[in-house]
Amino acid sequence: MRPSRRPYVLCLLLLLVVQIGRAQNQPATSPAVPPPPHAKQIHLKHVLVIGQTKGYEHDSVPDAMAAIYNMGQESGLWDTTMRTDTELITKKDLKRNTKNLDYFDLLVFTSTTGELDLDASQKADMMSFIKDDGKGFVGIHAALDTNYTWPEYGEMIGGWFDQHPWMTFNAPIITEDPDFPAVRHFPKAFVKYDEIYQPKEWSRDKVNVLLSLDPAKLDYANNPRIHRADHDFAVAWSKMYGKGRVFYSTLGHTEEAWQDPDIRKMYFEAIKWALGMTDGSTASHPHPAASR
Repeated sequence: MRPSRRPYVLCLLLLLVVQIGRAQNQPATSPAVPPPPHAKQIHLKHVLVIGQTKGYEHDSVPDAMAAIYNMGQESGLWDTTMRTDTELITKKDLKRNTKNLDYFDLLVFTSTTGELDLDASQKADMMSFIKDDGKGFVGIHAALDTNYTWPEYGEMIGGWFDQHPWMTFNAPIITEDPDFPAVRHFPKAFVKYDEIYQPKEWSRDKVNVLLSLDPAKLDYANNPRIHRADHDFAVAWSKMYGKGRVFYSTLGHTEEAWQDPDIRKMYFEAIKWALGMTDGSTASHPHPAASR
């Protein structure tokens, strides 16, 4: 039998009365009473961050998870549940006061790798969460290096990892959609030291490419890792999956990336967009090089 919470509630009420009394009896010259702790807003969103790795484990996973948690706390726009397992990716009643997908508004994969621990019912629930319920999904870096044996996952996120031809380097990036909220703070052309994934089973006809590598500034000589003959290397994109909004970016490989205000702002705005708080296009467009 669950113990009564009345003594706990009464103690809180008594403490509140004492604090109010102290405040009323303070002399005019006394310091101001500190403001109450930040209270959750009634419209607060709920974000589930998954950092499970079944393949290569990125050192930046904790940095990414902490950044998302802090962005939610500092902005007051969402609270964050962080897990390195996949138990909560389900619509089943888990009991034990444990939340499931019905509680959350957004799912974030932070450099997950390999075949995650998801059974058939969990996979169906996750796709329904996005496609049917219209909830959001944000994939960070190695989220593209995940679930190769699950076709619906590749369709949802937009493709899969197929090497990083230049490893971690000073990537020459161009902004393709300066109106999209997650990338509008970037200049037309810029450089970031990061690891840029080459996507396979991916087509810009199915996504809105937001950032991409500048093909005119890449070194193609003696690089067997380059598999795309079209030299189209997207760095970030947006898309719809049914009713749900999906954002992915390869940026965020290094721990240092999560100290970069530009990267943090990109993911902050991406989460807001995926939560439906802002508007941004998901319509595809040709590669800028095609119009030169």
